[in-house]
Parts: sequence; structure tokens; C-alpha cells
Amino acid sequence: MQSPAQTDKVNFNKLHKKLRRHVGRAIADFNMIEDGDKIMVCLSGGKDSYTMLDILLNLQKHAPVSFELVAVNLDQKQPGFPEHVLPNYLTEQQVPFHIIEEDTYSIVKEKVPEGKTTCALCSRLRRGIIYSWAAKNNITKIALGHHRDDMVETLFLNMFFGGKLKSMPPKLLSDDGQHLVIRPLAYCREKDIAKYSELKQFPIIPCNLCGSQENLQRKIIKEMLKDWDRKHPGRIESIFNSMSNVAPSHLLDTELYNFEHFERQPTPFNNGDMAFDQESFSEPTPDPDDVLENRASVIDFKAV
Repeated sequence: MQSPAQTDKVNFNKLHKKLRRHVGRAIADFNMIEDGDKIMVCLSGGKDSYTMLDILLNLQKHAPVSFELVAVNLDQKQPGFPEHVLPNYLTEQQVPFHIIEEDTYSIVKEKVPEGKTTCALCSRLRRGIIYSWAAKNNITKIALGHHRDDMVETLFLNMFFGGKLKSMPPKLLSDDGQHLVIRPLAYCREKDIAKYSELKQFPIIPCNLCGSQENLQRKIIKEMLKDWDRKHPGRIESIFNSMSNVAPSHLLDTELYNFEHFERQPTPFNNGDMAFDQESFSEPTPDPDDVLENRASVIDFKAV
């Protein structure tokens, strides 16, 4: 019979392999990492970015291509920010790193009315600083710690509050065409990341040091999805899978599909049109491994 310590080790190893498999698959599916890349790993001090760095460091040792990782943190001079935590951790882990010091906190507090969320302005300022540092330091890819749940939440945020059908892409070219942003955790579940972070005992830095209120709209979506996940296991995975299984001809965007000018195609068969058939749906699977299997790979990170 296994001791509790042995059981914890087995569970940790399973979780680590699962996360590494998902990250490897995302990297392969979207060609996130190429030979010779210098990747800026944006480290906030939260569970997601710690996990991203940890998994990437592990993959780096066995990957089929050679790439460089540089952990970068933006110290925004928020009151109470523990400046020693990240340098101590990264030095201990022997990870190359850089701390950018910019007082965006004062700017945000000056511009945003009291009681309003500062996240939007803070995010824009942070993005500009990160892009600028990346350009000056020959960074080829910028890695962010957004995960599968973030992507699903953003999909519903845009639908419910923005009237758009879009989410966070796993790989993004910046508007100016100068930067490639990647999200290696795109296939990873937040609950798995949280458990992994707990088992690894990462030195977490709270994200509410600025005193900003949580984004109310995102909070509503997050609670809705959590409720669905409790009542209907597998629904979130099914929604996530739908983002890679799009039928433009069955939506309403005339920019994506030419509804005006398509013509009838003569055919020797007379099987009718499946558009009017009764839809049939299989039960959703609660395991994301099952819904992500048949994806084309560019680099074989899956086997790492």
C-alpha cells in the first residue's frame, strides 16, 4: 500500500505529464516555437505564468529544436509589491531573467476614477512596455500565461458584451506586425494549473495589490462556466473544441463566406441537403485529451 507521500508523488507526476503533453501539443499545432527562438516568458508571479515557465523549461531540455527562454517581470510599483520574490525564485532556479521597473501604478491611479477597475488601462500600458523591451532585446516570441478557461471566458465575453464571435488566439501577430505572441497553456485547464501550482509551492504574488476591483463582466462569465462545469461535465471542453471546428457557411459573416455569389452545383446524385436534417450530438467528453487528439503537428513536441 502506498504512503500519502508516494500517492502525492504519483499524482504530481501524472499531472506534470498531462500539462506537458497539452503544452507540447499546442506548440506543435500552432508552430509556436521554432529553432533559434528567443522567447520572452512574461512572469507576473501568478500560478499561470509560473506553470508556463516551469513546463517550458522542462520541454526545453528535450525539445526537437533549440530555443532560449528569458523570464521577464514588469514591476509596476504597486504598493506592497514584494520585489525580492521573483528575483530570488528565478536565481534559485537558474533561469535568465530581467525585471523591468516602470511606475504605471501612478499613471493608472491618476487617470482612472476611484472605484473603477484599472485593468484595461493597466493592460495597455503593460503591453506597450513589454513590446518595447522585446524589440530592444531581439525577442522573437512573447509567451503569455493564458489558459483554456481564459480563452472560453473571452469567447463568451465578446459574444455577450461585444457582439463579436472571437476569443484569445493561441498565436497572435501584433497590430504593427512586429511581435509574435504565443499562449503555450492554450490547451490546459485552469483547475489543473491551480493544482500543479499548489503542489509545486510556487511563491505566488497576489494580483490585487493595486486595489482594483475585479472585472465584473468576466466574473459573471467565470461563474456561469463554473456552474455549467459542475452541472454538465464536459460542456466546457465541447465549447473549447468548437473554436477549432468552425463552419463559416452556417454563420452570418459575409466577409468570411460569400453568401451573395455562390451558385448551384449540378450533381448526378439526388441526396437532398443536410442543412435541414435533424442535428445529432454525442455526449461531451470531460477529458480534453479526447477532444484534442487529431490535430496537425508542425513540430513534434507531442512526444517530448
